[in-house]
Amino acid sequence: MDYIKEYKNFINSHYLSEGVRMTAGIVLPAIVLSHFGMLSIGVVVSLGAMCVSLTDTLGPIHHRVNGMEACFISAFIISLITGFAAPYPIIMGIVIVGVCFIFSMISVYGSRASSVGSAVLLVMVLSIDRHHGVDRYHTDVLYNALYILAGGVWYMLMSLLLYRVRPYKLAQQALGDCILSTSEYLRVRASFYDKDLDYQTTYQRVVQQQIVAQENQSQVRELLFKTRSIVKESTDTGRTLVMIFRDTIDLFERTTTSYQDYEALHNYFKKSDILYRYQQMILAISKELDNIGLAVKSGNTSEDDGGLQKKLDELQHYLEDFREKNLTHENIEGFISLRHILNGLEDIVGRVHTLHLYTTYEVKHSKNNPSEVEYEKFITHTVIDAKLFKDNLSLKSNTFRHAIRVSVATIFGYIVSKFLPVGHSYWILLTIIVILKPAYSLTKKRNFDRLLGTIAGAAVGLIILYFISDKDTLFVLMLVLMVITYSLFRTNYLVSVLFMTPYIMLLFHLLFSGNTKSILIDRVTDTAIGSAIAFLANFFLVPAWEKGQIKNYMLAALQANINYFKNVSTAFTGSAANITEYKLTRKNAFVSLANLSDAFSRMLSEPKNKQVNAKLVYQFVTFNHMLTSHIATLAYYSEPLAKKYSSTDFMNIVNNALQQFEEAASLLMGKPANDINNNEERNNLIDKKVNALMEKRKAELQQGAIETETRKTLSELKSIADQFNFITKISVDIKKVSGQLAANDTV
Repeated sequence: MDYIKEYKNFINSHYLSEGVRMTAGIVLPAIVLSHFGMLSIGVVVSLGAMCVSLTDTLGPIHHRVNGMEACFISAFIISLITGFAAPYPIIMGIVIVGVCFIFSMISVYGSRASSVGSAVLLVMVLSIDRHHGVDRYHTDVLYNALYILAGGVWYMLMSLLLYRVRPYKLAQQALGDCILSTSEYLRVRASFYDKDLDYQTTYQRVVQQQIVAQENQSQVRELLFKTRSIVKESTDTGRTLVMIFRDTIDLFERTTTSYQDYEALHNYFKKSDILYRYQQMILAISKELDNIGLAVKSGNTSEDDGGLQKKLDELQHYLEDFREKNLTHENIEGFISLRHILNGLEDIVGRVHTLHLYTTYEVKHSKNNPSEVEYEKFITHTVIDAKLFKDNLSLKSNTFRHAIRVSVATIFGYIVSKFLPVGHSYWILLTIIVILKPAYSLTKKRNFDRLLGTIAGAAVGLIILYFISDKDTLFVLMLVLMVITYSLFRTNYLVSVLFMTPYIMLLFHLLFSGNTKSILIDRVTDTAIGSAIAFLANFFLVPAWEKGQIKNYMLAALQANINYFKNVSTAFTGSAANITEYKLTRKNAFVSLANLSDAFSRMLSEPKNKQVNAKLVYQFVTFNHMLTSHIATLAYYSEPLAKKYSSTDFMNIVNNALQQFEEAASLLMGKPANDINNNEERNNLIDKKVNALMEKRKAELQQGAIETETRKTLSELKSIADQFNFITKISVDIKKVSGQLAANDTV
């Protein structure tokens, strides 16, 4: 691991910025008001700020503002309702069920709405055990709600002020993460060139990293394209950020085209070091992308020292010498693959150089930003429509099932807290709300992280309090723990909880100077009880297993690949392709594929008896990854070669593959399939041309002719034909797997 890179990455990340922002927003009200002798009020104001901060996630500024406004208004109302209902357990129980159900259901409107719901539930839970004066109970409840509202408004104003000071910082940080995830994806793919290659393990790593890269791309796409001041090209910085993102997406697609028959390559060249040299070149590109990603995140300039181009030139010269010494009519296909890979690396190196230039943010590099892409088509709009909420009031909806689980588990936790002699009983409800997620696998992991992190964090807190007694030092340590907690909250929940527990222990120690041992016991006990309730609810209460949803992801990925293939193949059949439609189908294909891979990963985390047809689903996922890669390769060839080799002869190949794909989709939907077999005759026209060129080229090699026109034509046409043949073969494999899944009738 490159620790220096990881350090720079974290220091410049939006997660650390978020952690510092949340800590400042939460702590400042308490510090300021305590100075005027109103610490108890300051704590409540800080509570309102903390809840609203949970909704201030990555995204366009107007979405962040809408989320924060919805949060503090809802928190104010729920705080009032909870305060008035708290003295009456039966009424409070009804409120818990209703609030938990409604604010869990609003997640149908997207992740930001989900974070608003979680924040409001947090306010409700923390308001249940709040003590108010008997004589002026109603007034205290009202003031308490107003203080929470004030905390929310304070945090929003602070967040807006920071945005106005550095309006592009968040976009730069997210874009830098996008470039770094692309770099890591390329680094993982370099593993295919290892001599002792474990194909299955390496492929799984590639799939997982592609999911990460796609998630980062989706975040940046939403952030850039929904921010009007950026996409309208009002500033050089805005234009440059858009161009960096567009080139990064193109570069990512280019990296996916490097899929080869690696086993055959290793067989051809196992006695040489040529594949090792290719691997080192790929790793050098990855390192250069790391430098660019870190530069974009920090707002600095990355310089191209020419070292990457020099390494590429050296590899080109080495390949030429290696080919002269080792090329025979038996390994000619291996050398064609090496040439194809090298061409791809050359293209990527050129794109890396362009990204270096963009980091200067100079006008001359951004003024030629092409405008043919309609950005509006690349973003998803969520409409707050009551019909969507109503349509999800069914057991067919995972959101509805999740809302039921949260409601039942929380009311059960509330009842338990009333009968068990535990202090700070709201921790039970808090644990349940934080742990329960719509997917079983996510809840399982969150449950483990919460329990283990709490126990380990409690030990850390005891050690700190045992050795340190100075309150100023403890306060500084608490601030550090808060920053780490909130910085890692969205990326590493286990470590976040590990730091959260001692931070809470220090907070209670500083505020109340109470029995730390009692607080520790309460924290661990309540967390254990809440974890147990969440686990039982997750497993037994209307569970949503991935086996019931995976078919939808499979159909979406297959249909997205069909559209992607249709769009790309038109260039080879003589039709003109629309650049916006091409990029849109490309985006949909990668997003759907990442969603399918993620769903399959969640399935593997479920109990074995719930992993129905896991091997067949894995094959389907694998074939679709290969399919996307080959379509991307075909897309790469379309610009330089489509006009030169376009022909109606490709129509038969295209139609053949599309028929297989459509049949596979029908089988997945439970419809009867026609008996359509792959017709090899349809491919013969192109294959005959390639075979004729191959025989001619072999004859030339036997005569000692190395550089001929035949070599160039064969390399180009064979590369295109190979991709169509690969896609045709995969279409048959996908149909076969779909038929087996349909026969089992359990997916």
